[in-house]
Amino acid sequence: MAGHSKWATTKHKKAAIDAKRGKLFAKLIKNIEVAARNGGADVAGNPTLYDAIQKAKKSSVPNDNIERAVKRGAGLDGGGVDYQTIMYEGYAPGGVALLIECLTDNRNRAASEVRVAVTRNNGSMADPGSVSYNFNRKGVVAVPVEGTSEDAILEATLDAGAEEVKDQGDILEVISEATDLVAVRTALQEADIDYDSAEARFVPNLEVQLDAETAKKVFTLIDALEDLDDVQNVFTNADVTDEVMAQLEAEEE
Repeated sequence: MAGHSKWATTKHKKAAIDAKRGKLFAKLIKNIEVAARNGGADVAGNPTLYDAIQKAKKSSVPNDNIERAVKRGAGLDGGGVDYQTIMYEGYAPGGVALLIECLTDNRNRAASEVRVAVTRNNGSMADPGSVSYNFNRKGVVAVPVEGTSEDAILEATLDAGAEEVKDQGDILEVISEATDLVAVRTALQEADIDYDSAEARFVPNLEVQLDAETAKKVFTLIDALEDLDDVQNVFTNADVTDEVMAQLEAEEE
């Protein structure tokens, strides 16, 4: 889930033993294929491909899989699939806004599966434009807290276009305009500050704070969407406090 980092961070910790790892790998590979198709196989000249590969490596996708995905995407081996990017809009319980980003080779299948997942989990679909106005497309670089500080990150990235640094628990998110993403990521590299991912995301203007009961319903819906092969990202304006997250994690134990 993109858009609620504390929950994403919690899920990230479980990734190494998560049975969904194969599904995660498939989505990361798809990102690489699309980036290579749109911008070519030259990593040096295709920053979107560079970032897709770095994210895959951080998630332990094997290098052979990455190389094959680049070749497929760039049409160097005659294979590959022509994916379409489609954005669906909806609402989760509690009035939480949803942007559901799909990469699919079958628009009808994607639309049907997304609708079923949303409606079966107490959500509703929305008309195009009725939810997206709540979000701005931003560059987001995720930096592990360990070994650095907000001040060090700001000092390294302010001139490159960083707007703010958000503390999301184990991760510090460096927010910029989407067009400044590469400059911010490059500034971090030049300052020898390690980062987990660099990508353009939809960031909400205003967040909706949730209690534990509503948060549980929202997470259930998001999990159902993220289980779908065609869904690449789910962006929301949900905000869950550390206290509510701790409550939910205690209930899981």
